[in-house]
Amino acid sequence: MLYSLVEMNRAAMAPMRVAARASRAALSSPLNLMGQTDYGRSLSAMADVFESATRYYGKPEWRIDTVRINSAPIDVTPVVAWRSPWCNMIHFKKGPEALAAARNSEKLGPQPRLLIAAPLSGHYATLLRGTVEAFLPTHDVYITDWQDSRMAPVWLGRFDLDDYIDHIRSMLTHLGAGAHVLGVCQPGPPVLAAVAMMAEDDDPARPASMTFMGSPIDTRLSPTVPNVLAEEKPLSWFEENMIHTVPGPYPGMFRRVYPGFVQLASFMNMNWSRHVDAHWNFFNHLVEGDGDNVGKHREFYDEYLSVLDLTEEFYLQTIVRVFQEHQLARGMYRYRGTHLVKPELIRDVALMTVEGEKDDISGIGQTQAAHDLCVKLPEDMQTDYIQPGVGHYGVFNGRRFQTEIAPRVTEFTKRFTMRDADEAATERLRKTS
Repeated sequence: MLYSLVEMNRAAMAPMRVAARASRAALSSPLNLMGQTDYGRSLSAMADVFESATRYYGKPEWRIDTVRINSAPIDVTPVVAWRSPWCNMIHFKKGPEALAAARNSEKLGPQPRLLIAAPLSGHYATLLRGTVEAFLPTHDVYITDWQDSRMAPVWLGRFDLDDYIDHIRSMLTHLGAGAHVLGVCQPGPPVLAAVAMMAEDDDPARPASMTFMGSPIDTRLSPTVPNVLAEEKPLSWFEENMIHTVPGPYPGMFRRVYPGFVQLASFMNMNWSRHVDAHWNFFNHLVEGDGDNVGKHREFYDEYLSVLDLTEEFYLQTIVRVFQEHQLARGMYRYRGTHLVKPELIRDVALMTVEGEKDDISGIGQTQAAHDLCVKLPEDMQTDYIQPGVGHYGVFNGRRFQTEIAPRVTEFTKRFTMRDADEAATERLRKTS
């Protein structure tokens, strides 16, 4: 019922949004002298704030067209390299001729393949646009682009946490041996599980390294407000209050989901005063004609307010297995209910963990716990880094990420790319001698 009420409210607000847009257009006209007054600018700003705050935000575009490598501009085209009904793996394909020229000018080797596992937690993968842009000059970048469950017809069946593991493993297999995987936030546990199962099977496509950033590997450590809520409430509370039925005319009508608008409301309530202040400042910047700050506000909230739905089974399994029972951290996660996942079998996949000093979603130590699980991994294949002065989103976006975190991750992946290359050359030499 809640989902239908939200859709009805959205439809009811449509005429008011149209009126707000018309008012803003009229007041912005150079022929309207009232629009040049303080009162007129205030009315126009009010209409703009109302329209942007009540608008429906669809899936954003990537808006990544070029990247500079060694000062040379190189065309970038996002293409689908692998797909399923639930996810596309997007490859940010660089122009081959310009890229070859840039490599030759600096005698660079092939760029390491990097799969970024985007969170399936309410926002689209485009929330990691800054993450992608930071690694494009140094890596051949791929990313998981998850499907909005309200767009998935019920005849597609279920999609749960183990299906997420299957998807990560299939994408790594598609990329082949020597790739790297980076899990941002929520994907930490399923990515670690996928790599552990590949290690157990001695899968030749297992990655050269895995990096986890702000991930809930073990939420018993430094629990945050979301962690405490997940543990305090029984599963029945989440089923009754967080799960709703997709209404028509969406293709996924009748599917039971955790709606993106519920997740968005939860995130905004955690920092409600900050969002109120941001919109008040947005109003003032509009009145003042401060285009730079207006543009920054629009860019952030156009992305932040774009949300997708999660399937019921994926959401509830994540609550139980990751946040309530801590199954992977306690060595009791069973894939498909039968196969015990064993991170201790990972012996040759390098591990890096990154945390933010002020992270209020994944506390300090929760990501570092991956090191405690990979007990057979040599110390020289492990790296941990805590970024001072950043919160959760600063771990994978923003100035400090670009200048301090991304270069460290790049150095880490390239170190183990070279190690793999050296080992492959040694093996070829052994076979020919």
